[in-house]
Amino acid sequence: MLDHRQPSLVPLEQINEFIGGAFAGNANSCEEISFGTAVAVMHPNPNTLRPGKIISGPTVFGICDAALFYAALSCTSFEPMTLTSEMSIRFLRPARGEVIRARAHIHTVAGRNIVGSVVAWTDDEAKPVSVAQGTYVRPKGTSSTVGS
Repeated sequence: MLDHRQPSLVPLEQINEFIGGAFAGNANSCEEISFGTAVAVMHPNPNTLRPGKIISGPTVFGICDAALFYAALSCTSFEPMTLTSEMSIRFLRPARGEVIRARAHIHTVAGRNIVGSVVAWTDDEAKPVSVAQGTYVRPKGTSSTVGS
């Protein structure tokens, strides 16, 4: 089990600087980070809203994927070629609000695989709009163990 009380192996500023440079036009950022956990935040724009001002499903999926990526980076000492291997999501209620956040927790790092889960919410973290789980895969040649 990972010790989420440890500090991230990658500073918050480094993650946001990388995301801002590598993914120009990206609308989300990392708001909080510690070892194996991260919170992504996004302020939806009119292009990401469905009728009724509901944040679109692909946008919710994207913020969950971003949060899991940030959490994966927090325990791999910044391997930007870490990629989504699989991810599934369950939408629980319409996502309405001015901001959406997603909190990711890494459950295990085994070899090249990093497995975690994500909860997304708008106004109240106790009322999630979706839950997701996924696996990231680290680049070939990376070490098989991560400090915990």
